[in-house]
Amino acid sequence: MRVNIYYGGRGLIDDPTLFALEKIEKVLEELRVTVERYNLYEEKSNIMVLPKTLKDVDGVILAASVEWFGYGGFLQQFLDACWLYGDKDKMSKLYMMPVVMATTYGEREASYNLIRAWEMLGGLPEEGLCAYVDDHVEFETNAEYGRLIEKKAENFYRTISKKAIALPNSSMQVKKKVSRGSTLSLTPQESEQLSAYVSNDSYVKKQKEDIEELASLFKGMLGVEEAKDPYVTALEDHFYPMDDAQVVFRIDLIDEDSTLVAEINKKKLNCYRGETDRADVIAKVHTPVFESIIKGEKSFQAAFMDGAMTVQGNLKIVRSFDMMFRFD
Repeated sequence: MRVNIYYGGRGLIDDPTLFALEKIEKVLEELRVTVERYNLYEEKSNIMVLPKTLKDVDGVILAASVEWFGYGGFLQQFLDACWLYGDKDKMSKLYMMPVVMATTYGEREASYNLIRAWEMLGGLPEEGLCAYVDDHVEFETNAEYGRLIEKKAENFYRTISKKAIALPNSSMQVKKKVSRGSTLSLTPQESEQLSAYVSNDSYVKKQKEDIEELASLFKGMLGVEEAKDPYVTALEDHFYPMDDAQVVFRIDLIDEDSTLVAEINKKKLNCYRGETDRADVIAKVHTPVFESIIKGEKSFQAAFMDGAMTVQGNLKIVRSFDMMFRFD
């Protein structure tokens, strides 16, 4: 028998969920169950391919820590991946036990939501383990609590061993109706391959670049001129190149939740809206402040000095912005 544990917490040493999982793992291993735990905070770049780990298991434990609201994003991403790329036939035979520990209100709601999610995926949820923990030391040293956790693990083992059947529920009908809207009919193998592509950041980035390039090409063929970004235009029109300058400015416009990038390679400027992971200077600024800079009302360095803008990175080259972009 094999059981996989998917832990959606942050791995904090005082997380009571980890204590509960250690108890459960010990019981299952004593019953000769092969247990494998996936800490989703460590697997965050591979969450989209984790549904393939459900192939050879008999049971699943979804473990969550409620720290302020709900069971957190990592576990939700995993469930999303199961819905999009998981083998639904395989999941329909998998028993699931939720383990939810809360340091604030909401452990029952989180456990219930995990049960509903697994039902929507077609799986077989079991009554879970949930508790509110005010003092993790008191919780972990309470022998009665430990025995209750061990009992839950034993019951989960018995459920899987006996292959207990579950009564039908309305979630299965909802699943059928929701699934009809999908235009893609993929085999489990194709879904698994698609999930691997989705989790590959380089592949996704290249696909986005190809789509943008094709969009620009077709607009050109149709004679459609793409409207230029006014901030990009302002930077390009007021650029004064420096012979040896090689610097990348990243300007995060807080109000718009967007990023402006200015890549300078000697006398060449490449300015665009988008993301970059190699910026020398990262500035976070509200749009009205940035507009005052490009209007010449305030210099880039002055905005930084008076606290209107925060800057990270190489502060020595902050001043060079005003030398290469002259708005006055």
